[in-house]
Amino acid sequence: MESQLDPMKDDLPLMANTNYMLVRHYVLDLDVDFKSKVIEGIIVLFFETGSQYPKTSSSGKECCQSQSDKTCKVKACEPCYMPMTTVSACSPKPKYNDFAVCGKGEEDTSDKNGNHSNEAQASGISSSKDICEIQNHGNKDFLLVLDCCDLSVLKVEEVDVAAVSGIEKFTRSAKLTDVSKELENLRNQIVHELVTLPADRWMEQLYYFTRCSQAPGCGELLFTTGTWSLEIRKAGVQAPTDFPHAIRIWYKTKPEGRSITWTTDQSGRPCVYTMGSPINNRALFPCQEPPVALSTWQASIRTAADFVVLMSGENSAEPVQLQEGILSWYYYVTMPMPASTFTIAVGCWQEVKQQGFPAAIQTNTKFSLPSSQADFRWHEEICGHVEYPCRFQDPAARLQAVIPYRVFTPRCLMECCEEHLLQLIPQCLSAAYTTLGTHPFSRLDVLIVPSNFSSLGMASPHIIFLSQSVLSGGSQLCGTRLCHEIAHAWFGLAIGARDWTEEWLSEGFATFLEDIFWARAQQQLSHDEVKGQQELKALLRWHRLRDEVQNSEEELQVLRPKKESTGETSESGASIVKHGLKAEKVFMQVHYLKGYFLLRSLARTIGEASYLSSLRKFVHKFHGQLVLSQDFLCMLLEDIPEQKQSGLTAESIFQNWLDTSGIPKVTKWIRTNQMMRKSGKKKRRLDEVVFQKLLPDQLVLLLESLLEVKTLRPRILQCLEKTYQLREQDAEVRHRWCELIVKHKYMPGYEDVEKFLREDQAMGVYLYGELMVNEDVKQQELARKCFAAAREHMDPSSAKVVAEMLF
Repeated sequence: MESQLDPMKDDLPLMANTNYMLVRHYVLDLDVDFKSKVIEGIIVLFFETGSQYPKTSSSGKECCQSQSDKTCKVKACEPCYMPMTTVSACSPKPKYNDFAVCGKGEEDTSDKNGNHSNEAQASGISSSKDICEIQNHGNKDFLLVLDCCDLSVLKVEEVDVAAVSGIEKFTRSAKLTDVSKELENLRNQIVHELVTLPADRWMEQLYYFTRCSQAPGCGELLFTTGTWSLEIRKAGVQAPTDFPHAIRIWYKTKPEGRSITWTTDQSGRPCVYTMGSPINNRALFPCQEPPVALSTWQASIRTAADFVVLMSGENSAEPVQLQEGILSWYYYVTMPMPASTFTIAVGCWQEVKQQGFPAAIQTNTKFSLPSSQADFRWHEEICGHVEYPCRFQDPAARLQAVIPYRVFTPRCLMECCEEHLLQLIPQCLSAAYTTLGTHPFSRLDVLIVPSNFSSLGMASPHIIFLSQSVLSGGSQLCGTRLCHEIAHAWFGLAIGARDWTEEWLSEGFATFLEDIFWARAQQQLSHDEVKGQQELKALLRWHRLRDEVQNSEEELQVLRPKKESTGETSESGASIVKHGLKAEKVFMQVHYLKGYFLLRSLARTIGEASYLSSLRKFVHKFHGQLVLSQDFLCMLLEDIPEQKQSGLTAESIFQNWLDTSGIPKVTKWIRTNQMMRKSGKKKRRLDEVVFQKLLPDQLVLLLESLLEVKTLRPRILQCLEKTYQLREQDAEVRHRWCELIVKHKYMPGYEDVEKFLREDQAMGVYLYGELMVNEDVKQQELARKCFAAAREHMDPSSAKVVAEMLF
């Protein structure tokens, strides 16, 4: 038996034993109730037996099935080969237990063995000893472990998929028998045939998933809930091959559940959405969180007729009225992805439509690629992922520069979205297509989320959340953030990190590509203007990275914190995400910025054209799969073998960039920064021009330079605000303006600070700390006043960090 899983306080446990059983499809049937702030209903999970689990050999000794991960056919190149499989079940050093972290919960309704009947709601575990007695091998019952938190699980049962009319086509046997064992095997055989249907039968597959999810139950299953998990067993079943492969779970969320937030939008209307919680979706539905559990899903969501349901789905759902005042919304996904990418937002959203907007651009713009981009033509190769209806194999999709898109927002922001956001989307989508080729997803919804959203944006399959902070002060912040989130369609979603600790594989790439996309979206700029903007952006990022490295824990600065152990799991598939629950980490940008500088360094070494060609090749080779850092680095270095002679190797990149804290010596930015400091000390000539028209990034650089000045008189600050109209600039500029106000105790600007903390919560967290550190009574009163007003609806991670600053 594996050693007890005992993650650090700040580590996120991934409890699901995915090496034994793997979810392939979820069917959700849920009701959203805004009065009780509860989502309640049923989820049906369809499994396949995992690729690795203990068996008994002919000698009677435990052995393990060899790992052949069909989910992700990832191959590393020989010069830096690292197995992409999980740790063998026969590993002499198992690290994690697949059982629950047993903690104190609500009143325990279990029997003496820690089991719940379906007459008693599961709400706690009696002790770790009880659970650990139910082992996954030997003569004990097999235990299915799902990731689960902040849920009330009401009932679990096996689903009789064999009872579905017409299901006989998925069986190899001619007729059913009454023998219980054979019937159980038949049910599992049906599920196996269903989840492995060819991609061209996806509509039939969804139809039978729906029919099977509605089939009658054929036996209740025992279950227990722990702090982080739901454990399910069937009496007498000792192996995952014999465990039911289709189970139904009745459950409901809790108002305080950490995967979703109940709040009001900017128009004062109630809404609920998944806000990218550190615990992912385990407080929304029981699931398998490890990235290797790539699955598809379909969902029917019912709610009051005033509300619109947006969700990760390939279809643009049209509501169906079930009864007066109640609508049902149905979405589905056929591309297997981690359950953590599932996203939902329910609110009184209004769709923004621009009058007279060219329909072709808004729905289905297509054009042929120029001959210079012939390296897009890898579509002739066979995809390396598990079979699904892949857009990279669809001739029409390969020519679709702008996928269909919609924009939703609270009513009060409709005009602002029409003015700033709507026209940017086709430009950014087209720029992304020109850079990387085929869009991995068939459509896109963009939603302006409530002001309590703790980030500027978040990308999920088929939907992007944007903060209201990106809408003010011109198009640059909105456009660049939109480009960043669009980039995640390729890096973060279509290609995911096999180990979540390697966030740079998502955020570093998106930050690097953000500049490329935005430059191509601004077609009116010259080559020199584009390069000038990118150099200035790089300098600002270097400032930010330098400051973050100086003010953060060293272990949080490492891009590959598990080093050679990255990607390894326990025998069962359980693992931890190191520092995954650390509240401060949510606001750190080291994975964005350090990853960006690594990719920028590689691009400058190789040449941008060759580098972008390698990125396109990487996308075509690894879309629909999970990767580790070495997969990208090995493929890149294989394309440019001459670089090995200059000492550029995967090992050197690991050593200098990924496995160490701090910043590798980026000499150019150090030199540029020093030159700017020296030039700033020179006295300004009387005939020197004061530039009254500056770009947002230029203004940010100016204000950051002024933040280093020890004293600025109120008259200078007043003149500065008037000259550059700082209150009307974008959120990045206004953030620096607020920092100047706080540093110099500029009381006429305190209203600007209060407004920023109220309306730009995604960026204002550390302003609270600056208000407190000056030990000025009025500033501290302002901080506490703003926090008291925002705390109820504030993101939990933000609230925790701010509370620690104030109290």
